[in-house]
Amino acid sequence: MKQFTAGKNEQGMRLSRFVQRTAVKLPSSAMYKAFRNRRIKVNGHRAAPDALLQEGDVVQMYLNDEFFCETPISEKRAPQKSKYPMRVVYEDENIAVLYKPAHLLCHSDKTGDDSLVDQFTAYLTQKGEYVPQGESSFAPAIANRLDRGTEGLVLAAKNRPALRELNAIIRQDQLQKQYFCITAGRPPQGVHQAYLRHFEKGNRVRVQSESAPEYKKIITSVQVLRTCGPYSLCSIGLFTGRTHQIRAHLAYLGAPVLGDIKYGSRKMNERAGLRTQALCAASITFGQLAPDSCLSYLSGQRIALEDTGVQAQFRALCEPRK
Repeated sequence: MKQFTAGKNEQGMRLSRFVQRTAVKLPSSAMYKAFRNRRIKVNGHRAAPDALLQEGDVVQMYLNDEFFCETPISEKRAPQKSKYPMRVVYEDENIAVLYKPAHLLCHSDKTGDDSLVDQFTAYLTQKGEYVPQGESSFAPAIANRLDRGTEGLVLAAKNRPALRELNAIIRQDQLQKQYFCITAGRPPQGVHQAYLRHFEKGNRVRVQSESAPEYKKIITSVQVLRTCGPYSLCSIGLFTGRTHQIRAHLAYLGAPVLGDIKYGSRKMNERAGLRTQALCAASITFGQLAPDSCLSYLSGQRIALEDTGVQAQFRALCEPRK
């Protein structure tokens, strides 16, 4: 018999899901058989698969040891030393807002390269806020992602309730994001609407003016802050959040993001000497959150970078060449 105590991260979780995350090698058919045979109990009593756990509940599983994974979920991939220093822009007991530099992945991929979520997990482990050996169902996670070549702010959750709320906030469009970018040329200012379709092959998108099957509406606001020769420093707002929306929409408007090798101008990229898109998620502002949300204290709060790599790049482009 193995015994587990539900923590903050298991509050409101279905018992069957907790069992699947804990006894990871247990087949579903065997799990439901164990429920029928009263081999899975909560606080010493028979429990149904759809029972919702409360913090402090004691779950007993009368199962063979072979069904339990010896390696905690967060230790399956040992963190590696990163060439990108960890930078926390904001932090409280539930969330952190992290700075992701260009070229750093948000999540690990097949390349095995370092990722922001690996850094965040190592950071919380070092602080003692996350103990992998004592956690069976949750690992620190990020709620939004940026393209590898984009720098900027990323939301990270320290516990399951916070992750659930961040996902809901993003899904319900209660988070306003502002981006800075440098464009090749001067884009038209204002709020622009178009339609975008994503193609898996080549991971590219296409933008057009008219609606069509498989095309989704995109709305992007553009404000030109400064111009310098053929370059423009712009503030971008997203009313929708589609794959490559900013990069593809600006290219469609005739002023692609400088340094963008997928949708940009090769000639202008070479002239500027940029090989990565000059695009940064510079600030996030929370909307009015529900009073019963565990993140309600963030209502109306704005978190922003004081200066960005994109702004520094623009200043460098405007300096007279010697």
